[in-house]
Amino acid sequence: MYWRDGNPQIEPVQEVVRHLTALGYKPGVMFDANAGYLFAGSYRGDKAISKLLNLPVECVTVVPKGSPADPYILKAARDRGASVISNDRFRDWVCDFPEIARPGHLIRGEYRQGRLWFDFVAEGAVGRAA
Repeated sequence: MYWRDGNPQIEPVQEVVRHLTALGYKPGVMFDANAGYLFAGSYRGDKAISKLLNLPVECVTVVPKGSPADPYILKAARDRGASVISNDRFRDWVCDFPEIARPGHLIRGEYRQGRLWFDFVAEGAVGRAA
């Protein structure tokens, strides 16, 4: 949500989901419980956010209040053998999730010069999107 201008916005997440879907990926998205408050001023659960992202509700998780999303994200990726696309490096979680250091597990994403960018190559993943 903080990929553009450092402000929480749902639009960058929507763009990431559209882009990854167009590349053939099946994205899953996780949010802290306060995400809806940050981008819309009120709570938004899995169903409401899934509609905003045009994803099946089973592909969206809003974690319980008081719990950080990071361990949920990292555990889901571990359980599914999936990569994590984020602008977060998850450094606080490397002891619990050592696979963070494995090339291709964390794929950096951000906006560069106003365009969505993923560093698939540097992270050891297949392909690159700009």
